[in-house]
Amino acid sequence: MQIFNKLDYNPDLSICLGFFDGVHQGHKVVLKNAVNLAKQNNIKSAVITFKEHPLCYLQNRIPQYIIPPADRIELIAAQGIDYIYLLDFDEDIADLIAYDYLKEVLVKYFKPKFITTGFNHFFGAGKKGDASLLRSYQNEYGYKYFEIPPITYDNILISSSKIRQFITEGSMENIKNLLGSHFYIKGRVITGNRIGRTISFPTANLKYPENIIKASRGVYIGVVEFDNCKYPSVVNLGKRPTLKEDAHNLLLEAHILNFEGNIYDKDIKVYFLKKIRNEQKFLCLTDLKSQIVKDENIAKKFFEQNKTVLN
Repeated sequence: MQIFNKLDYNPDLSICLGFFDGVHQGHKVVLKNAVNLAKQNNIKSAVITFKEHPLCYLQNRIPQYIIPPADRIELIAAQGIDYIYLLDFDEDIADLIAYDYLKEVLVKYFKPKFITTGFNHFFGAGKKGDASLLRSYQNEYGYKYFEIPPITYDNILISSSKIRQFITEGSMENIKNLLGSHFYIKGRVITGNRIGRTISFPTANLKYPENIIKASRGVYIGVVEFDNCKYPSVVNLGKRPTLKEDAHNLLLEAHILNFEGNIYDKDIKVYFLKKIRNEQKFLCLTDLKSQIVKDENIAKKFFEQNKTVLN
């Protein structure tokens, strides 16, 4: 897949529109429709999207993504897309009314043969552009428009909003069938205060990425992946109230079950499978250790009953 950071003339494409945060199962249907149309008509496919979510510009927000931006690009590429246009969402784009965005951007630069979007895709100033507008200009501009209807799983609408809701609630077991993978955090293991070692529960510590949506604080059954291997784990996400430090910093601590190695300074990925309990403050380290033993036993039982989660 080729990546472009600015518009250029690249006509006769099968294009799809969207931000695709998470590249969830619904997004994949949109992307694959564009790819299939391109293959059937011997043309190229392209995604027209933005480097940052438009709300970051419109509302001056720090992004809160489901997956890291680099992973979004990799997953889009994995669907077979030929080109991706990662544009800056700036004042010029923000001020374009929907018709002008269609005419002066999509038609002018891409002269698309096909346009695919999800049913809930909006564009243009005030989000006035939608499926109805794209459909109404098909004949005038010589493209065919495809609107992908809502995709559901077990009567749940697959959407970035629903996935975000589950993450913030800690309902991690509901996410995989919508997102296509368990929710995860990735980063480099940092040196902590080594309190875990003193109570026989060493942890791999990660700073929670600022640009990833914040999961519910607490203890989770998790999986740690590094060096192409996956390990059962107990994951704590919080501010360590028992230790009364780092009160403003969200820290992820992963205790890998039955593991003795040193993974400091390694890049790891931590998957959240199921929440065990909320964050708690204990009176002393002895009480904390007692609770961690209980958490570990719950996790071990889970992995005994769900051996395939490590595959």
